[in-house]
Amino acid sequence: MPSSHYIRWFNELTINDIPLVGGKNASLGEMYRELAGQGVIVPNGFAITAEAYRYMLDRAGAWDRLHEFLDAVDDADVTDLARRAQLARDLVYAAPLPGDLQQQILAAFAQLQQQYGEDLTVAVRSSATAEDLPTASFAGQQDTYLNIRGGHALLDACKRCFASLFTDRAIHYRLDQGFDHFKIGLSIGVMKMVRSDLAASGVMFSLDTESGFNDAVFITGAYGLGENVVQGAVDPDEFYV
Repeated sequence: MPSSHYIRWFNELTINDIPLVGGKNASLGEMYRELAGQGVIVPNGFAITAEAYRYMLDRAGAWDRLHEFLDAVDDADVTDLARRAQLARDLVYAAPLPGDLQQQILAAFAQLQQQYGEDLTVAVRSSATAEDLPTASFAGQQDTYLNIRGGHALLDACKRCFASLFTDRAIHYRLDQGFDHFKIGLSIGVMKMVRSDLAASGVMFSLDTESGFNDAVFITGAYGLGENVVQGAVDPDEFYV
């Protein structure tokens, strides 16, 4: 599938593309490239690059206001942090998606519908350019939206993903880890939803998470969405392989 300026398909991405599409999307691209040809079913999708996030805010002239909200934030003052974070999210969400960016997103979504059908629902997943790093995972700091159907809902979910770079927890985490808010961009992954109601979902680690032993694979699984496992809402089955 051909890419466009702000779109990269999973089969075009490798783990070296973290600065462009963030850790999550780079890993998804690596999985799709390396495993799909070996018979492992990896849902297809595309990344909206971090350049698109910066382009949207450039066009909206939002950077000065963002600096105003965030430069003086104090993570010890929880109330003020929450207030500033809400102002930042509102500002980003209110920024219009430029017309050419909208067209590229919708064109890629239409190509995905050609592969999976008109009734396609997608997961719209945040992927920060500082994510899944050896010293800072950033896991769960930004938002993901599931079961998104149709172009209008997709565009709205993309704006909410961009805004989620400034959740209270994400701002606090960056301050705690020493990351500059303005040197991190947000990419978005758009991928086919898997019918977890017909099977199961979960999390797999390529080592034993308690001992660090790396010759085992640790798998947790439960019926329903993987979010239930990630958020600790269910007690999953556990397997060591």
